[in-house]
Amino acid sequence: MRPIFVLVHSPAVGPSTWRPVAEHLTATGHRVRVPSLLHVGAGRPPFWPRVVDAVRDALRKVPVDHPVVLVAHSNAGMFLPVIRSGLDHPVTGSTFVDAALPARIGPTPVATPEFLEFLRPMAADGRLRRWTDWWDESDLAPMFTDPEVRRTVTEEQPTLPLSYYEQRIPVPAGWDDHPCSFVLFSPPYGDLAAEARARGWRVAHLPGAHLHQIIDPAGTARLLVELSTEA
Repeated sequence: MRPIFVLVHSPAVGPSTWRPVAEHLTATGHRVRVPSLLHVGAGRPPFWPRVVDAVRDALRKVPVDHPVVLVAHSNAGMFLPVIRSGLDHPVTGSTFVDAALPARIGPTPVATPEFLEFLRPMAADGRLRRWTDWWDESDLAPMFTDPEVRRTVTEEQPTLPLSYYEQRIPVPAGWDDHPCSFVLFSPPYGDLAAEARARGWRVAHLPGAHLHQIIDPAGTARLLVELSTEA
Protein backbone atom coordinates (compact mmCIF):
# COMPACT_ATOMS: atom_id res chain seq x y z
CA MET A 1 0.00 0.00 0.00
CA ARG A 2 1.53 3.28 -1.10
CA PRO A 3 1.70 5.83 1.73
CA ILE A 4 -0.02 9.18 1.48
CA PHE A 5 2.35 12.14 1.45
CA VAL A 6 1.36 14.80 3.99
CA LEU A 7 3.13 18.03 3.03
CA VAL A 8 3.23 20.44 5.98
CA HIS A 9 4.11 24.05 5.26
CA SER A 10 5.69 26.49 7.68
CA PRO A 11 3.01 28.47 9.55
CA ALA A 12 4.89 31.60 8.46
CA VAL A 13 3.84 31.04 4.84
CA GLY A 14 1.01 28.97 3.33
CA PRO A 15 0.05 25.74 1.56
CA SER A 16 0.82 27.19 -1.88
CA THR A 17 4.51 26.58 -1.10
CA TRP A 18 3.78 22.84 -1.37
CA ARG A 19 1.11 22.74 -4.09
CA PRO A 20 3.46 22.44 -7.10
CA VAL A 21 5.13 19.43 -5.46
CA ALA A 22 1.72 17.98 -4.63
CA GLU A 23 0.72 18.28 -8.29
CA HIS A 24 3.83 16.39 -9.42
CA LEU A 25 3.30 13.66 -6.84
CA THR A 26 -0.33 13.28 -7.87
CA ALA A 27 0.63 13.11 -11.55
CA THR A 28 2.88 10.13 -10.79
CA GLY A 29 0.16 8.22 -8.97
CA HIS A 30 0.75 9.24 -5.37
CA ARG A 31 -1.92 10.42 -2.97
CA VAL A 32 -1.18 13.71 -1.23
CA ARG A 33 -2.60 15.93 1.48
CA VAL A 34 -1.54 19.55 2.03
CA PRO A 35 -3.01 20.72 5.35
CA SER A 36 -3.54 24.46 5.69
CA LEU A 37 -2.06 26.02 8.83
CA LEU A 38 -3.10 29.54 7.89
CA HIS A 39 -5.39 29.92 10.90
CA VAL A 40 -2.95 28.55 13.48
CA GLY A 41 -2.01 32.04 14.65
CA ALA A 42 -5.42 33.64 14.17
CA GLY A 43 -6.45 33.46 17.82
CA ARG A 44 -4.82 33.09 21.19
CA PRO A 45 -2.36 30.36 22.23
CA PRO A 46 -1.96 27.41 22.30
CA PHE A 47 -0.59 27.16 18.80
CA TRP A 48 1.01 23.73 18.35
CA PRO A 49 -2.20 21.79 19.19
CA ARG A 50 -3.89 23.60 16.29
CA VAL A 51 -1.17 22.39 13.96
CA VAL A 52 -1.86 18.81 15.03
CA ASP A 53 -5.60 19.35 14.60
CA ALA A 54 -5.10 20.73 11.07
CA VAL A 55 -3.13 17.66 9.99
CA ARG A 56 -5.60 15.27 11.62
CA ASP A 57 -8.44 17.08 9.87
CA ALA A 58 -6.69 16.73 6.50
CA LEU A 59 -6.57 12.95 7.06
CA ARG A 60 -10.08 12.65 8.48
CA LYS A 61 -11.45 10.70 5.48
CA VAL A 62 -8.40 8.45 5.14
CA PRO A 63 -8.75 4.98 6.76
CA VAL A 64 -6.69 4.82 9.95
CA ASP A 65 -4.74 1.80 8.72
CA HIS A 66 -3.43 3.69 5.68
CA PRO A 67 0.26 4.65 6.07
CA VAL A 68 1.45 8.22 5.71
CA VAL A 69 4.77 9.96 5.11
CA LEU A 70 5.14 13.28 6.90
CA VAL A 71 7.07 16.02 5.09
CA ALA A 72 7.78 19.33 6.80
CA HIS A 73 9.38 22.47 5.41
CA SER A 74 11.23 25.11 7.41
CA ASN A 75 9.63 26.05 10.74
CA ALA A 76 7.18 23.14 10.47
CA GLY A 77 9.96 20.67 11.26
CA MET A 78 9.62 21.36 14.97
CA PHE A 79 6.00 20.21 14.85
CA LEU A 80 6.61 16.77 13.35
CA PRO A 81 7.00 14.95 16.72
CA VAL A 82 3.64 16.19 18.05
CA ILE A 83 2.00 15.60 14.66
CA ARG A 84 3.31 12.04 14.55
CA SER A 85 2.17 11.37 18.12
CA GLY A 86 -1.23 12.91 17.44
CA LEU A 87 -2.05 10.71 14.43
CA ASP A 88 -3.90 7.40 14.42
CA HIS A 89 -2.38 6.53 11.04
CA PRO A 90 0.88 4.58 10.86
CA VAL A 91 3.77 6.87 9.93
CA THR A 92 6.32 5.14 7.71
CA GLY A 93 8.65 8.10 7.24
CA SER A 94 9.31 11.71 8.19
CA THR A 95 11.27 14.06 5.95
CA PHE A 96 12.55 17.47 7.06
CA VAL A 97 12.99 19.77 4.05
CA ASP A 98 15.33 22.69 4.77
CA ALA A 99 13.68 22.48 8.15
CA ALA A 100 14.22 23.16 11.83
CA LEU A 101 14.78 20.05 13.94
CA PRO A 102 13.05 19.11 17.17
CA ALA A 103 15.17 19.12 20.30
CA ARG A 104 16.79 15.85 21.31
CA ILE A 105 15.85 16.43 24.94
CA GLY A 106 12.99 18.51 26.32
CA PRO A 107 10.62 20.84 24.46
CA THR A 108 11.71 22.70 21.35
CA PRO A 109 11.71 26.53 21.48
CA VAL A 110 10.30 27.88 18.22
CA ALA A 111 12.83 30.72 18.21
CA THR A 112 16.21 31.25 19.82
CA PRO A 113 16.65 34.26 22.14
CA GLU A 114 18.69 35.95 19.40
CA PHE A 115 15.95 35.47 16.81
CA LEU A 116 13.31 36.78 19.23
CA GLU A 117 15.40 39.93 19.62
CA PHE A 118 15.33 40.28 15.82
CA LEU A 119 11.54 39.85 15.74
CA ARG A 120 10.41 42.01 18.68
CA PRO A 121 11.06 45.41 17.06
CA MET A 122 8.89 44.36 14.10
CA ALA A 123 5.84 43.52 16.23
CA ALA A 124 2.94 45.99 16.33
CA ASP A 125 0.34 45.32 19.01
CA GLY A 126 1.93 41.91 19.44
CA ARG A 127 1.59 40.91 15.79
CA LEU A 128 4.34 40.57 13.21
CA ARG A 129 4.46 41.59 9.58
CA ARG A 130 4.34 38.91 6.89
CA TRP A 131 7.44 36.73 6.62
CA THR A 132 8.51 38.15 3.25
CA ASP A 133 8.43 41.65 4.78
CA TRP A 134 11.26 40.70 7.14
CA TRP A 135 13.92 40.41 4.45
CA ASP A 136 15.66 42.50 1.83
CA GLU A 137 14.85 41.98 -1.84
CA SER A 138 18.32 40.52 -2.36
CA ASP A 139 17.36 37.73 0.06
CA LEU A 140 13.93 37.14 -1.46
CA ALA A 141 14.62 37.28 -5.19
CA PRO A 142 16.46 33.91 -5.39
CA MET A 143 13.45 32.20 -3.82
CA PHE A 144 11.01 33.34 -6.51
CA THR A 145 11.63 32.88 -10.21
CA ASP A 146 7.96 33.08 -11.22
CA PRO A 147 6.19 36.41 -10.51
CA GLU A 148 2.76 34.76 -10.30
CA VAL A 149 3.98 32.19 -7.77
CA ARG A 150 5.59 34.95 -5.75
CA ARG A 151 2.36 36.93 -5.73
CA THR A 152 0.38 33.89 -4.57
CA VAL A 153 2.82 33.02 -1.79
CA THR A 154 3.07 36.64 -0.64
CA GLU A 155 -0.65 37.32 -0.55
CA GLU A 156 -1.36 34.05 1.26
CA GLN A 157 0.99 34.67 4.19
CA PRO A 158 -0.49 35.18 7.65
CA THR A 159 0.60 37.84 10.13
CA LEU A 160 1.58 35.72 13.11
CA PRO A 161 1.59 36.96 16.69
CA LEU A 162 4.99 37.31 18.34
CA SER A 163 3.76 34.83 20.96
CA TYR A 164 3.78 32.12 18.29
CA TYR A 165 7.58 32.35 18.26
CA GLU A 166 7.72 32.36 22.06
CA GLN A 167 6.07 28.93 22.41
CA ARG A 168 7.86 25.70 23.26
CA ILE A 169 6.74 22.55 21.48
CA PRO A 170 6.73 19.18 23.28
CA VAL A 171 8.84 16.35 21.88
CA PRO A 172 6.99 13.12 22.80
CA ALA A 173 9.23 10.17 23.58
CA GLY A 174 9.47 7.61 20.80
CA TRP A 175 8.18 9.95 18.08
CA ASP A 176 11.06 8.88 15.77
CA ASP A 177 10.11 5.19 15.76
CA HIS A 178 10.33 5.20 11.95
CA PRO A 179 12.92 6.26 9.33
CA CYS A 180 13.63 9.98 9.24
CA SER A 181 15.48 11.96 6.58
CA PHE A 182 16.58 15.50 5.79
CA VAL A 183 16.61 17.37 2.47
CA LEU A 184 19.03 20.28 2.33
CA PHE A 185 18.25 23.12 -0.05
CA SER A 186 20.08 26.21 1.18
CA PRO A 187 23.42 26.85 2.93
CA PRO A 188 21.90 28.31 6.15
CA TYR A 189 20.46 24.85 6.90
CA GLY A 190 23.79 23.07 6.47
CA ASP A 191 24.36 22.73 10.22
CA LEU A 192 20.91 21.20 10.63
CA ALA A 193 21.66 18.73 7.85
CA ALA A 194 24.84 17.79 9.73
CA GLU A 195 22.82 17.35 12.92
CA ALA A 196 20.34 15.13 11.08
CA ARG A 197 23.23 13.01 9.80
CA ALA A 198 24.58 12.76 13.36
CA ARG A 199 21.19 11.39 14.41
CA GLY A 200 21.62 8.61 11.87
CA TRP A 201 19.13 10.03 9.36
CA ARG A 202 19.48 9.90 5.60
CA VAL A 203 20.51 13.30 4.24
CA ALA A 204 20.06 14.38 0.62
CA HIS A 205 21.13 17.64 -1.04
CA LEU A 206 19.11 19.47 -3.69
CA PRO A 207 20.93 22.81 -4.03
CA GLY A 208 18.79 25.90 -4.17
CA ALA A 209 17.17 28.67 -2.15
CA HIS A 210 15.02 28.09 0.92
CA LEU A 211 11.82 27.80 -1.14
CA HIS A 212 13.41 25.56 -3.75
CA GLN A 213 10.32 23.31 -3.82
CA ILE A 214 8.44 26.02 -5.75
CA ILE A 215 11.34 26.44 -8.21
CA ASP A 216 11.98 22.73 -8.80
CA PRO A 217 8.82 20.90 -7.75
CA ALA A 218 9.51 17.94 -10.02
CA GLY A 219 12.98 17.37 -8.58
CA THR A 220 11.68 17.81 -5.05
CA ALA A 221 8.85 15.35 -5.64
CA ARG A 222 11.22 12.74 -7.09
CA LEU A 223 13.52 13.06 -4.09
CA LEU A 224 10.65 12.72 -1.61
CA VAL A 225 9.52 9.52 -3.35
CA GLU A 226 13.07 8.18 -3.35
CA LEU A 227 13.50 8.84 0.36
CA SER A 228 10.13 7.30 1.21
CA THR A 229 10.95 4.20 -0.83
CA GLU A 230 14.32 3.74 0.84
CA ALA A 231 12.69 4.22 4.23
